Amino acid sequence: MHDLNPINYKIHLEPDLNNCKFSGCTEIWIEAAKPVKKIAVNALELAFRSIKVEVDGQFVNCSFQAVPEKEETIIFLPQEMGGRIHVKIDYLGEINNKLAGFYRSKYGPGGDEKYIAVTQFEESDARRVFPCFDHPLKKATFDVEMVIDKKLVALSNGPIIEQTPFDKKKLVKFQKTPKMSTYLLFFGVGEFEFLESTGKVLVRGVTMPGLKKYAHFGLEFGRKALEFCEDYFGIPYPLPKLDLLAIPDFAAGAMENWGAITFRENLFLLFPTITSKAGKERICEVIAHEITHQWFGNLVSPSDWKYLWLNESFATYFGYGIVNHYHPEWDIGDQFLRSETDTALKRDALQETFPVEIPGGEHVIINLSTAPIIYNKGGSILRQVEEYIGKNDFKEGLRYYLKNHAYGSASSHNLWQALEKVSAKPVTKLMKSWIEQPGFPIIEARKDGDKLVLNQKRFTYISNECDQEWLVPITAKVFYKNGNTKKITTLLESKNTTINIGSDAVAYKINYRQTGFYRVRYAEKTNLKELGKRALSKELPPEDRWGLQNDFYALVKSGWTSINEYLGFLSFYANEDAFLPLISIADNLFQAYLIMEDAHKEEIVSTGKSFLEKTLFSIGYEPHPEESHTISILRDQIIVQATLYGSKEVEKFAREKFFSLLKGEKVHPDLMKSVMQVGALDGNNETLEWFKKRLASSESEHERMNILAALGSFREKSLIEKVQKYILEKVPNRNKFVPIVYMAANPQAIPCLWEWYVNNLQQFEQFHPVHYERVIAAIVPVCGLSKKDLVNEFFKNYLKQKDKAKDAIKLSLERLEINSKMKGS
Repeated sequence: MHDLNPINYKIHLEPDLNNCKFSGCTEIWIEAAKPVKKIAVNALELAFRSIKVEVDGQFVNCSFQAVPEKEETIIFLPQEMGGRIHVKIDYLGEINNKLAGFYRSKYGPGGDEKYIAVTQFEESDARRVFPCFDHPLKKATFDVEMVIDKKLVALSNGPIIEQTPFDKKKLVKFQKTPKMSTYLLFFGVGEFEFLESTGKVLVRGVTMPGLKKYAHFGLEFGRKALEFCEDYFGIPYPLPKLDLLAIPDFAAGAMENWGAITFRENLFLLFPTITSKAGKERICEVIAHEITHQWFGNLVSPSDWKYLWLNESFATYFGYGIVNHYHPEWDIGDQFLRSETDTALKRDALQETFPVEIPGGEHVIINLSTAPIIYNKGGSILRQVEEYIGKNDFKEGLRYYLKNHAYGSASSHNLWQALEKVSAKPVTKLMKSWIEQPGFPIIEARKDGDKLVLNQKRFTYISNECDQEWLVPITAKVFYKNGNTKKITTLLESKNTTINIGSDAVAYKINYRQTGFYRVRYAEKTNLKELGKRALSKELPPEDRWGLQNDFYALVKSGWTSINEYLGFLSFYANEDAFLPLISIADNLFQAYLIMEDAHKEEIVSTGKSFLEKTLFSIGYEPHPEESHTISILRDQIIVQATLYGSKEVEKFAREKFFSLLKGEKVHPDLMKSVMQVGALDGNNETLEWFKKRLASSESEHERMNILAALGSFREKSLIEKVQKYILEKVPNRNKFVPIVYMAANPQAIPCLWEWYVNNLQQFEQFHPVHYERVIAAIVPVCGLSKKDLVNEFFKNYLKQKDKAKDAIKLSLERLEINSKMKGS
C-alpha cells in the first residue's frame, strides 16, 4: 500500500452532542503509482454504511472487510484501478469519553452542565473520526464541512468560508487546509467565545462561555511567539488565522493542530488574583512550544513516527527560547536545566531506556516512558549542538532545513545534513551518536601532571557494562595558582583523551555552564574540594554550582559515593542564593528523605530543615513585587518541605495564611499552593469539606490544580481514605492522577497507597493510558519499598496477562530497585 498516496480529503460531519454520536461522509482522492485491486484505510470504532468508488463518472459500490487488529478496513475495488482514484465512504461514529479522537468535554457548574465536542488525533486517532491514511508521511489537503445546531459554533484548522441553513441547522464550510498530516486536523463544536487580535494573521483566544476575559495574556503572548517564529525561521506562518483554544477536559497539556491549537485551561487562561508566577510562566512556555510546532511538525512533519523528536525536541527547546527572548528577567535558562535536562538525565540513566530516534516507528507513542527522551533529552541535545556549532550556524541550518522540506516530511539525516552544510562541522557523526543510541556518558576526569585525562563510559544507576561511545563536546574551565582562568574546548571522539592544562592548574570544572548532556565524576577529592570552595565564593556560575552537586547526588544514587558524603559537600552551599542550585538541593534532599531510614533519615531531616529555614529567612516568607519569578517558584515548593522536616516557624506562618483563607481573606497567588498543602497536613473533616466545596465552585483550573495537590497532603489516615474514595468517585477523569502523585510524596499516605492501588485496579485501568502510567510511576518506586518482592511478583503476573502500561511498569520497577539499593546502602 506504499504506492497509494492521498491527495485530498473532503470530510462532511454531522455531530449530535445530545446523543454523543456523529455521522460522516469522507471522500478521498488517492494517487496510485501502479494499478491496485484493493485499498487499505485506517479506521477505528467507525461503523461503515457504504463504500463507493468512482468509475467513469458514476459511483459504484465496493465490498469491504474490517481488520481490527491492524485498525484497518480493506476496500475491494470492482476492477483494477490506477492513477487518480476517488473513494466515498459513509459511516457512523461516537463522540466518546476517552479524550482521544472526537470526544466530549463537560463545562459549567453542577446542574447546568453542557458539552462541547473537540478532537485529539496525535499520534494515531484521526482514524476514530474519518477513514484515512493515518500516518504523518501521508500528507494531503483537507476540505472540511460540518452540520451543527444554529446556536453552536464550529471550528477547524482554517477560517469559515461559508455558512448556510441546512435542515433547521446550519452547514459550515472551512477553507482548504495546506498539505498536512492527518494528526494535525481539528474539529470543534460548542458555545465558544472569542477574543481577537487582528493583524496579517488573525489570532483568536477561544474559551468556554464567561472565560474569555482571562484569555488576554495568553492571546497577547501567542501573537508575540508567532512573530518570533516567523522572524527566526525566516518563513511566514502560512494560514490566515490561528486559534488558541482553552479546553476543559484534556489528557495532555496542549496540542499543535495547525491553525487551531488546543490547551488545558490552566495552560492558557490567566486569572489575575489566582494564577501564580510559575503558572504565568508555564502558560508562556506551552504557548511558545505549540507555536514552534507550526513549523517543526506542521510545515515539516516526520516521515515516520520514529522521527517524532524532530517535532518535540525543537518545540521543547524553542518553547524556552521564545519565553527567554521576551522575558529575560525570568531566568528561563535555569528553568530549562531543571525541568528538561535534569529530568532527561534521570530518565536516561535507567537501563530501561531507548534512543531519541525510537526504533519501530509505527508503534511509537508519547507516554511516560518516551516523553522524557523525545522532549526533554532531545531538547537538551539541541542545546548541546547549538553550543557546539554556534548560534548563527544553528539558526541558518534550521532555516535551510525548513525551506527544503516545507509541506513535506523529513528524517533525522535531513536535519543533520542541513546543520553540517552550514557549519562545516561533523554534525552527522556527532548527532548519530546522541540520537541513535540510548543513554549518555559519564566523563571521569583526573589530573596527571600537566595533563587532564578524560574517560567516558555509559552512566546508569544500576551497573551496566557496555562498550558504548559518544562524540562528546567537552568544555572545561581551568583555574590557576595565579588566579587566572582558561576555557578549553575539545571533542572527545573515543573512550579517552588527554588535554594539556599546565602544571600550575589548581582546579578544573568539566562541562562548563552545563551545556553538555553528560555527568562528571572527579577522581581526585582535592579537585572536588577546590571546586566546592569556588561554589562557596560564587566564583562558579549558578549552572556550574547546580551541576557540581547534582552530579554528586547522581553518584549517590548509583552507589559510587554515600549520602553522608553528599550531605557533607553541601557545606559549600552555605551561602547559596541562586534558584537553580537551591531548588536542586531541595529536590535531592526531599527525594532522599522519602527513601532513607533511621540515622540517614535523621541526618537528611536535620540538614534539610536548617538549609530550607536559612533559605526562607534569606528570601523572606512573603512574596514581594520586585522579586524574580524563580524565587517565587522556590518559596512555594520549600515551604511544604520545611514543614515536613518539622520546621515549626515555617508551619506556623503557612497555617496562619491558611486560616486567613478559610475566613475568606486573600492569599498571594505565589503562596497559594503551599499554603493549601500545609493547611491540609493537619486538617480535619471540616478542612476536607472546605476543599471539596472550593473545588466544585472554582472557575479556575489553576486553582483546582492547587486544591488537588492539597487533597494529596492530609496526614490523618481516615482522611486519606476519604480522599482516596473522593478521587475515584468525584474528581474529573482528566485530573484523577494529580492528587495521587502528591499522595505518593506524602510520608503519611505512602504506607497505604499500594494496597489501595491493588484493591481498585480495575478503576485505575479505566484512566486515560498516560494518566494510569503516572499513577504507577508515582506509587511503585517509593510506596513499594517496604514490599519490594510482593510488588515485583505482582507485576510479573500482571504483564503476563495484560498489555497495559508495560513501559511505565518496567521503568517504575527499575526505580524501585535503585531506591531500594540506596536505602540499604
